[in-house]
Amino acid sequence: MTLGVEVIVFGILTRLPVKDATRCKSVYKEWCALLSTQPSEREHCSRSLLPTNQKTLLTRLLICSIYPMGFKTGDYGTPTNIQFPFPPGLKGIATLAHLDGLLCVSLQPTHDLALWNPITTRYKLLSNPTSQGLYNNVTYAVGLYKGPSDDYNILHIKRSIGVTTSQIYSRRFGTWR
Repeated sequence: MTLGVEVIVFGILTRLPVKDATRCKSVYKEWCALLSTQPSEREHCSRSLLPTNQKTLLTRLLICSIYPMGFKTGDYGTPTNIQFPFPPGLKGIATLAHLDGLLCVSLQPTHDLALWNPITTRYKLLSNPTSQGLYNNVTYAVGLYKGPSDDYNILHIKRSIGVTTSQIYSRRFGTWR
């Protein structure tokens, strides 16, 4: 008896930790294609909502720790420390928004915006040559949401004297509009 590719991907691989599932993409092209779809991401996220999979991220002095946590009891498990993947010279990060394990952070002292997945340690700087993505914590606001096509978007609102502007960053297209 052989298992179908979709059964393997959706029934088995979506139960793996993110890093292991990502490694499985290099096994077969079909696995890579299916694991890269939004339905498989949704399935993986829905499994991470189980109480046994809940985690808490704590950052202190450029040390980042992921703790398993019993939300009913409030007890922390043994942490897994991860390295910050950001450029050298970083003084700290400020978490501005989060959704489905993704964090929108401001990097100190440059105030660049980044979209960061602490589990995989991958990140994407959101700044571009026209300074969209630079964050001023006094006059700007940021929100992270999922659009109608399941695209992760960042709403960046800039307020200055008498003028408010906003841009939206699309993770899928990697662009501001």
